[in-house]
Amino acid sequence: MSETTPPPPGEEPGRTTPPPGPPAPPPAPPPPSSEAWPSSPPPAPPPPAWSPAGPPSPADADANARQWAMLAHLSALAGLFVGGLIFLGPLLVYLVKKDEHPFIADQSREALNFNISVFIYFIASAILIPLGVGLLALPVVFIAWLVLTIMAAVRANNGEPYRYPLTIRLVS
Repeated sequence: MSETTPPPPGEEPGRTTPPPGPPAPPPAPPPPSSEAWPSSPPPAPPPPAWSPAGPPSPADADANARQWAMLAHLSALAGLFVGGLIFLGPLLVYLVKKDEHPFIADQSREALNFNISVFIYFIASAILIPLGVGLLALPVVFIAWLVLTIMAAVRANNGEPYRYPLTIRLVS
């Protein structure tokens, strides 16, 4: 006698399943269209932005940026001839050129902060003239201002960020 096994659930009795074989290959991808492949490569991403965490490196400053940074420092000297408003030149450079290069923004901001600070020191020294202290402080502040401004201009022209001493950081 022959025994028959019942078919698995879901299959009809008497129907055989084909033997397992290799799977069918996936359908071929459609041919590329002219819209999918541009004729030129996509534009390069912009260079990474300078982070305000620190000053830019000297290698980042090109000749134009170094020149404007130097002019931001030296423009304070021209302020002597404009009623003593020594912060006016660095302010103009900062407002006009700050978006062109991070080195210009950094150095013009530094020159502006320093010259505002020195302007405050000049006023304080002038107030102290009746006490005699102002007579000593005015020449010291003036000579320090002149020397530090020239040093900063030379450093900026070399592409080196310069930080003035005794500066009140009002503009950040």
